[in-house]
Amino acid sequence: MRRFFSSIDLMVRLLVLAIVLASVLPATGQWRGVAQGVSNAAIFVLFLLNGLRLSRADVRRGIGHWRFLLPLTLWCFVAMALVGKGFELVVAPVLPPLVALGFLYLGVLPSTVQSATAYSSLAGGNVANSVVAAALLNVAGVFVSVPLFAALGGGGAASMGVDGLIKVVLILILPFAIGQALQLRLAPWIGDHRALVTWMDRLSIAIAVYVAFSGAVEQGLWTLVSPLEWLVILGGVILFLALGFGGAWALSGAIGLNRPDRIAFLFAGAHKSVAMGAPLAAVLFPPQVAGMVLLPLLIYHLLQLVASAPLANRLVSS
Repeated sequence: MRRFFSSIDLMVRLLVLAIVLASVLPATGQWRGVAQGVSNAAIFVLFLLNGLRLSRADVRRGIGHWRFLLPLTLWCFVAMALVGKGFELVVAPVLPPLVALGFLYLGVLPSTVQSATAYSSLAGGNVANSVVAAALLNVAGVFVSVPLFAALGGGGAASMGVDGLIKVVLILILPFAIGQALQLRLAPWIGDHRALVTWMDRLSIAIAVYVAFSGAVEQGLWTLVSPLEWLVILGGVILFLALGFGGAWALSGAIGLNRPDRIAFLFAGAHKSVAMGAPLAAVLFPPQVAGMVLLPLLIYHLLQLVASAPLANRLVSS
């Protein structure tokens, strides 16, 4: 049993723990404001660290590989966003409105950095392209995902408002800019304390998920979504995942990328980032809304890790 649990990705274990804790001991009443403040501070630190880690040289090099980066950007923020909108419209009659809106939210998010890079490496892909592309997509996601979600979400996303956008600037963009400004001075410290930084990353995400789910549990999440609706969500996410992987692989072949670049494109194009999605939702929405909107993303994140390991093994052996 210990071996089984140790084989599960640490981020997955932390997400499950956050969801269970929020279900059993949600942050409600006077503690809700405290938990939200802690979450905002953790998210600020998370994006500060992101700014410190992404070197300006990597940014310039990644931007220069436009034949790889431009199609990947269009795939992540146009094609997948439209797929998400389509799913929202299809499932809206049978799911709670905020959960249906979560499929659109899933579609507009950028790729992961860590898992997309790890599986690209395992499958024999171009790791350098994977790292730079995923990192740049996450930077772009701070600026692109919010207005794209607002534009496609219509009335369902209207609750973000100007206050939400101001919070995005203060809690996401500002710390990233500070990190970039201090990068040359603090990058050696980041390199010497990678384990600590990784834990800070993961805990920030887990805290954001805990606060969001606390609000959803308080609103009656486990009674608002019936067993049949859970099956609809799961089926929709599986189909979304299949379209993500299949479409990314087909597009990378259609534009003539070599095999290592196709593999990097596959994982960067199909993965969706809970590291961006959970903090962004925590900043944009009140907890009771964020928890419902995050449901498809959290299931997608778990399933993309489950699907990527055998897929990477198949690619490297073929």
